[in-house]
Amino acid sequence: MPVNKNALIRYKTIDNCLRNPYRRWTLQDLIDACSDALYEFEGIRRGVSLRTVQSDLQMMRSDKLGYNAPIEVYEHKYYRYSDRNYSIMNLPLSHNDIETMTEAVNLLRQFEDFDHFSEMSDVVSRLQDNLAVARGSKKIVDFERNSNLRGLRFLNPLYNHIARRQTIKVKYQSFVAKQPRYYIVFPHLLKEYRNRWFLFCTSQKGMLYNFALDRIESLHERTDIPYQDNPDFDPDTYFDDMVGVTHWGKPITIIFWASKYQAGYIATKPVHASQRIIRDKAYDGSMIFSVNVEPNWEFFSLMLGFGDGVRILSPNAVVREMKLKLTKAIDQYSIPTEEYECDDADA
Repeated sequence: MPVNKNALIRYKTIDNCLRNPYRRWTLQDLIDACSDALYEFEGIRRGVSLRTVQSDLQMMRSDKLGYNAPIEVYEHKYYRYSDRNYSIMNLPLSHNDIETMTEAVNLLRQFEDFDHFSEMSDVVSRLQDNLAVARGSKKIVDFERNSNLRGLRFLNPLYNHIARRQTIKVKYQSFVAKQPRYYIVFPHLLKEYRNRWFLFCTSQKGMLYNFALDRIESLHERTDIPYQDNPDFDPDTYFDDMVGVTHWGKPITIIFWASKYQAGYIATKPVHASQRIIRDKAYDGSMIFSVNVEPNWEFFSLMLGFGDGVRILSPNAVVREMKLKLTKAIDQYSIPTEEYECDDADA
């Protein structure tokens, strides 16, 4: 049975609601949630009718789409799943689904020799791994992921806004802001770094912003404001001189020492594309490297992650900043604290 996109949005919205055990969902609550989702993702303002949501609940309960959702009504007015672990997103693939997807993946593999396929090889490998699991085989590749990360629901809408060159209104609250703010921006790029997603966009005054998706609260299209490009933002070169996603001024040459326990790792997995070996393995197995990068937050975070296996040698300003961060870290452990224990349920 064919299902249109709006119906799928409603089903997924209802599913998300009924999976939340910390709220009691009336039929009107489900109607409001579906209306908000359709407005957010599709710009549909007319809302959803009572009859539509009732039909959706009936469809989800039935076997027509293979859901067989255990939706129950309690206290004569509230809806929930009788099985707390149920979700329509957890349904296994049918044999026909697996065969169809296998054919599609095999077709994609025929394009391996094309240059553009290199950008898709990771996606195809994920598909192959999921299909192997669906057939009952053991997992072959395990990719880093965080399904609990907030803001992932904005990925598809933002992708479409960027592709269609659409101006958007974003409600955003940074970690340091006490209250969220509204921004009217022109979206340019979605960027992933360490399993976290960021939106690069430009304000009407030409200021480039970097919004973490997990700090976005809502977004809507603004058709009354024409889209504008940012001639100073080139995604192909913008990140060349940095680790991560934070712009921090001009790049500088930073020289650092690595112990024998970290040297081999850093040599085979450079901290940046500009990394060069200044001194190969010394008598103690240590090495000295140089990188030409912006000394941003992500760079210092990466260096701190190596612990006592790395020491920055120059320039002096970067050495002082690294020393200050390490001193503050040591001071944290000099403050008396009470001992904490996890409850068995949280351990």
